[in-house]
Amino acid sequence: MNEIKVGCCGFSRGKKKYSEQLKLVEIQQTFYKPPLTATAQKWRAEAPQGFEFSLKAWQEITHLPSSPTYRKAGLQVPAGKEGNYGFFQPSQEVFEAWGKTRDIAQVLKAKVIVFQCPAKFTPSAENIQNMRYFFTNIDRGNFIFVWEPRGEWNDDVILTLCQDLDLVHCVDPLESEAVYGPRIKYGVKYFRLHGGPGYRHRYSDDELARLREQSSDEAYVLFNNITMYGDALRFKQLIESNK
Repeated sequence: MNEIKVGCCGFSRGKKKYSEQLKLVEIQQTFYKPPLTATAQKWRAEAPQGFEFSLKAWQEITHLPSSPTYRKAGLQVPAGKEGNYGFFQPSQEVFEAWGKTRDIAQVLKAKVIVFQCPAKFTPSAENIQNMRYFFTNIDRGNFIFVWEPRGEWNDDVILTLCQDLDLVHCVDPLESEAVYGPRIKYGVKYFRLHGGPGYRHRYSDDELARLREQSSDEAYVLFNNITMYGDALRFKQLIESNK
């Protein structure tokens, strides 16, 4: 049965209160630095029945060590090894980062893993080759892989990569149109709404109505703006009122 799943990028309230109102969360901590297995086990155990986790892949897979998010996470890269991290490099470090991401996803019983790339990850021949090598050489399990490219990517290139690598193209549907790979046949969509520059935009009723129109079939709708909790609840109410 298809449904629209609504949540926030991170617990925007206490976990208990959040899970009483929303049944989906995208874990952000895994992007900065994966939590301990015991921590993930506790999150899963505390979540009510029917609650779903998705998560962002560790930044060591997608981002270079020069990214400020490494400093924010307190990650220390060994001297001389900087070129082994990020941009889907075919390196031991990147594949180990994938292993840790996968392990946490399994503990959380997550269906979806999001690979968010920085704007500096451009469609160069090397980057595309690295993507192809990465996604064809990891143990994918039964996960749905979602890819959020940023920067100047041509739709035709995105479409080809999504088709070849079985990726779902993630966008903010109020700003751009998604290009889907093979997963479209299952009706899977994954939207992340960032609230514009500074994450400060509160979505209007008209915008939520437009979002509802674009969220047919099975859709994951994640809010990532300052007012994400309130906007998510309003969008959930809109969906329920239209049933």
